Formats: sequence, structure tokens, C-alpha cells
Amino acid sequence: MAAVPVVAAMALGLGVLPAHAADTSQTNAEAPFLAENDEAMTRMMDAMTIKPSGDVDHDFVAMMLPHHQGAIDMAQAELRYGHNEQLRRIAQEIVVEQQQEIIAMRLALGQPLPPSAPAPDQGQAPASTVSPTTMTMPMPSSMRMQQESK
Repeated sequence: MAAVPVVAAMALGLGVLPAHAADTSQTNAEAPFLAENDEAMTRMMDAMTIKPSGDVDHDFVAMMLPHHQGAIDMAQAELRYGHNEQLRRIAQEIVVEQQQEIIAMRLALGQPLPPSAPAPDQGQAPASTVSPTTMTMPMPSSMRMQQESK
């Protein structure tokens, strides 16, 4: 197990730490991060297991939405616990980009958009700036043109 990269081990459902891992101070400090990532991976993998509907597009989106949400959850864990500023910037980009792709996929299928809400790390936004009918993220021009033509 030690030779298997952490991401590969998590993707294979092997967990991050082998059962015989020594309890070191580094492991203790990293435990909340590892626990959040393990929870995010488990939630993602469970949600990606779907019963085929007969509609390839619907099934694709049904599997990709939890995949993208898993990436968001893992990036938010990096933002909570990570220290490398370059990786934290990448994690912020992942959150924004994955949220935009979730919206794009839902729009492509005519599905309702999820309600606007602050990220768990951001606390509550003022009520006047958040409403379920407004999008707070920029929409690519091709999506705007497609939506306006409907």
C-alpha cells in the first residue's frame, strides 16, 4: 500500500492510511484534512453509481455532477487546511470552475439550477446579494447566447 499514491488509493477505495500506520504528529495534524477528503471521496463515489436511464446525456450528467461536487469538496478541504499559496489559488480556481461546469451541465439538460449559497468557509452572505434566481458567477458568452435564444 505504501507504494500506491494517495489519490490512486483513495480512488480505488483503499483509504489513505494503512491500518498499521503509526500515529505520528504529522498524521495527527493532517487527520481532519484526510477525514474530510475520505468523506468527500466516499460521497462522490457512492453518488456516481447510478442506474442507467437509457438517456446517455442524462446519465453522463448524473455521474459528472457528483464528480464535480467531489472536486469542490476536496478543494475546500485544501483551502481549510493547506498552507501552500499556489495550491490554495488552484483550489479556489477548482471551486469556481467546477461550479460553473455544474451549472452548464444542468442548463444543457434544462434542469433547475441549485440555489445560490455561500461556500461553507465563507459564512453567510448578506441577504440582499443572494437570491435563488440570480447567478453570482460569470457565465461564458456561448452559454449566455444559448440561453438567450431559448
